[in-house]
Amino acid sequence: MIRPYKGITPTIGAGCYIDQSAQVVGDVTLGENASVWMNAVVRGDVNLIRIGANSNIQDCSVLHGMLHKWPVILGDWVTVGHSVTLHGCVVEDRCLIGMGVVVLNGARIGHDSIVAAGTLIPEGTEIPPGSLVIGFPGKVKRSLSLEEKDSILTYGRNYLGYKEQYLKEMGK
Repeated sequence: MIRPYKGITPTIGAGCYIDQSAQVVGDVTLGENASVWMNAVVRGDVNLIRIGANSNIQDCSVLHGMLHKWPVILGDWVTVGHSVTLHGCVVEDRCLIGMGVVVLNGARIGHDSIVAAGTLIPEGTEIPPGSLVIGFPGKVKRSLSLEEKDSILTYGRNYLGYKEQYLKEMGK
């Protein structure tokens, strides 16, 4: 469901897929070819949410900001795994956010990073670009290799393919 809030309707870029069970509300912008999957909630009611081109928000994930303080900003080619909570944070380009991750207000994930499944990124944490982050709370384990950085786009490309198939089956 795509719906306005306080007169602001989500802006949906060309080629996007939003599943009929997803909720996209208010001041939300999806870049070209972005996708929002089953039962995901992108709640731009208390602050803006920006999702970059070719990014995907997978099943049961929640994106929400903090009133007057923390928006949610995702760069291009960001993969947000199943059941992730992104609250008032920034995730730069080409990141993989694993299943069940929680990223809290004021945190920033640098580009070309992987946050392992089940990790908690506490408020205000700055993750440097090119990092592998693991744990509860999340700690930078090491820098990613070039091959690992390249692998991040594999997930994004897979979701572009899934998106195209879903749109095709919907006759779009």
